[in-house]
Amino acid sequence: MDRFQAMQVFTAVVDANSFTRAADNLNLPRTTVTTLIQGLESMLQVRLLNRTTRRISLTPDGAAYYERCVRILADVDETEQSFRNVTRGPQGRLRIDVPASVGRLLLLPNLCDFYTKYPDIELVMGMGDRPVDMVQEAVDCVIRIGELQDSSMVARRIGTFQTVTCAAPSYLERHGVPHTIEDLQQHKSVHYFSSRTGRTIDWDFVVDGVTREVKMDGKLSVNDGDAYVECALQGFGMVQAPLYMVTRHIEEGRLVELLSQWKPAPLPISVVYLHNRHLSPKVRAFVDWVAELFSTCPLHKACTMGMEDNECRFVDKSEQTTVRTVVEQYNIAESVF
Repeated sequence: MDRFQAMQVFTAVVDANSFTRAADNLNLPRTTVTTLIQGLESMLQVRLLNRTTRRISLTPDGAAYYERCVRILADVDETEQSFRNVTRGPQGRLRIDVPASVGRLLLLPNLCDFYTKYPDIELVMGMGDRPVDMVQEAVDCVIRIGELQDSSMVARRIGTFQTVTCAAPSYLERHGVPHTIEDLQQHKSVHYFSSRTGRTIDWDFVVDGVTREVKMDGKLSVNDGDAYVECALQGFGMVQAPLYMVTRHIEEGRLVELLSQWKPAPLPISVVYLHNRHLSPKVRAFVDWVAELFSTCPLHKACTMGMEDNECRFVDKSEQTTVRTVVEQYNIAESVF
């Protein structure tokens, strides 16, 4: 059995959700398609597809095998294309995953520049705030916030994630301005809770080089970054939010930064790809482009203070629930906007 052809046929059947349509698309007899799938299952000794008279569906093993086949076939196609079109730039399908607010505020407004430079790349950008399995989901690279856990990945540091404490003028008129961390006990905050665990994220401040955690009182909780900032704008309470999400509001007077002498410790922002894969031209193009973007974007420049190097460290998980520790647990912006 030609295993490469079997992979092509298998992915075609899954994509078409039909043996007959896959056979038509591949210009093969339906019996050949059926025989190849049966042979593939026999060789792997697992069932890949559940079949009924009306529909087919992937088994768990089939789903895992499908993701790997897609990756292998894409790599082969990219390799062949690179030799056929040596004079052309990077090309092909590139799947990335980014925190939702990073995509909305930093990447999407600049995609025209990306496509001007790399018109032959088909960009598939996930913007969900959830953990991503890069192997299982065939993701080429991701942007992640926090110290990295998985040493099987390669990371290039591109910026720093800084959170600030702020509130709307309307809130401060009613409740006064806190001048010390102890004053926070007399104030209300908008809570941000983790979509994964449901736990409220505590605040933290760096005081004399030591991180202090603060549990805030409040009556409103959200798990969406835009909603979190909007609650602050409406005067529902104080928030501790990413600087790049509130910079314009602060500059225009809709929010006021508070306790600026005791900011939370910054976190690194990295673009990450798998260690055991060659850095293909399309991945390299995106990594270089996004690194340049983060170094020049006015909205993000306020967040790059303190970048001393491009190194990323790998850390263990923590049971704490501050912004910093939750980010480091999941290695994404799942709980921080």
